Amino acid sequence: MKNILYIEDNDQNFYLVHYILTAQGYLVIRARDGREGINSAMNTIFDLILLDIQLPGMDGYATARELRKIPEVADIPIVALTSYAMAGDREKALAAGCTGYIEKPINPKTFTEQIRSHLHTRGDGVEE
Repeated sequence: MKNILYIEDNDQNFYLVHYILTAQGYLVIRARDGREGINSAMNTIFDLILLDIQLPGMDGYATARELRKIPEVADIPIVALTSYAMAGDREKALAAGCTGYIEKPINPKTFTEQIRSHLHTRGDGVEE
């Protein structure tokens, strides 16, 4: 079973992603803000981190930068899962350390395949 950390403060967004991914056999652990997400990532081994950008306190960009400083987390793919879909937002997420970018609202028909594709990539973007 693959472990996924989802850093998301919005209950509806979390429950939809949790429902879709647990139905596919993934274990999804939630953190409600960047600091909680960083603590979870330091204490549990995850195969993938999903990261909302619009978080209270520390935004997703700052969270991704902090996660990339942790040696045990450096190779874990981080996918921005965000409603930020303006020109330059994808590039900003990638520059902060994310390896992927998925726009909200998610498409339930393609979401699982998008997640699966990121599970086979280390944090540096290299296929495993």
